[in-house]
Amino acid sequence: MPSRLSARDFSIVIALVVIAAFFALRSPAFLGPRNLTMLVIELSITAVLALGMLLVIIPGEIDLSVGSGVGLLGGIASVLVFERQWPAPPAMAAVAIVGVLVWLAMGALIVKQRVPSFIITLGGLLVFKGLHWLVIRNATVPVAPGGTTNLFALLTTYYLPPAYGLVLVTAVVAALVIAQIRTRHRREALGVRVDEREMAQLKLLTVGQGMLLFVLVANRYRGLPLTAVILGTVAWAVTVLLRDTPFGRHLYAIGGNQEAAILSGIAVDRTVITAFGAMGAIVALTGLLQTAYAGSSTTTVGSLMELDAVAACVIGGTSLKGGRGTVLGVMFGALIMATLLNGMTLLAVSPELKFIARGVVLALAVWMDVRMGRT
Repeated sequence: MPSRLSARDFSIVIALVVIAAFFALRSPAFLGPRNLTMLVIELSITAVLALGMLLVIIPGEIDLSVGSGVGLLGGIASVLVFERQWPAPPAMAAVAIVGVLVWLAMGALIVKQRVPSFIITLGGLLVFKGLHWLVIRNATVPVAPGGTTNLFALLTTYYLPPAYGLVLVTAVVAALVIAQIRTRHRREALGVRVDEREMAQLKLLTVGQGMLLFVLVANRYRGLPLTAVILGTVAWAVTVLLRDTPFGRHLYAIGGNQEAAILSGIAVDRTVITAFGAMGAIVALTGLLQTAYAGSSTTTVGSLMELDAVAACVIGGTSLKGGRGTVLGVMFGALIMATLLNGMTLLAVSPELKFIARGVVLALAVWMDVRMGRT
């Protein structure tokens, strides 16, 4: 069925434009190349975690432990690299394995023991926070020894040369064109309705222009941030997983009607546990990114990131009841959250007001989800 723009889609775009315009008027530096590049790095970290949250929310679950998990896994990597003198690649790989195993265990506990995910992950929030503080011993642990540079630190400090960025965006746009043509032909062959050709071309043109404009702006600073490439890779992987695999269709089916999914022969328990395992891998990646961006592991790394991830999902149209959600919507929701936090930081807004603003945005997002669910 062809996609249609809803009132929610327009409200998201309007809200983003209003927020960006407000900060641009208050501070001209907001639209400067340096700040926009920093905004993209912050967006990438928030969006990567939100994409993992999407995998958990679609089948009707929730994960409140991801913020503390980000701090814990980033702290483990920092200790391994700085204190244990591990090379960065094996330390990062070890953290990824730990993340997958821990979240698989949480997922198994949730589905096998029939304990609400809210309760289990809320307990995980507290446990991971305490473990994080124990691991770093309430101190500051740098991501690289002696101020040197390693792969861990480069995650948020490396920028692609300008020419490489232009080549990459050209290749991505070409891939999108080919993918759309193939998808269109396949849907037409199956007799499924598709968007009008002019509308499809307009969407591609808009996306291509936006990507090219971003790369040109980033090239005025240092180039395309590596985090943007990581975000693009994760977004593509999650899109393929949800749209083109039985696993993704099973997630939507479980969130839409779990009883019907069981009667259809879907392995509900295994699917949900796998979703939590994927969440663990993404939490590990986000922990590495957030800790690298901070330059060190401290007791505040990852604080309240679970709320930003949930807010990004709900703002982007993901239903907290499950069964509905898209990668593109989550990306827009994460962009709104990142823009809000970046702008407030640029204006030197006090931490108290930042907390209030994030709480208001989260409450409004949930209210919008409830209102849209009634229509």
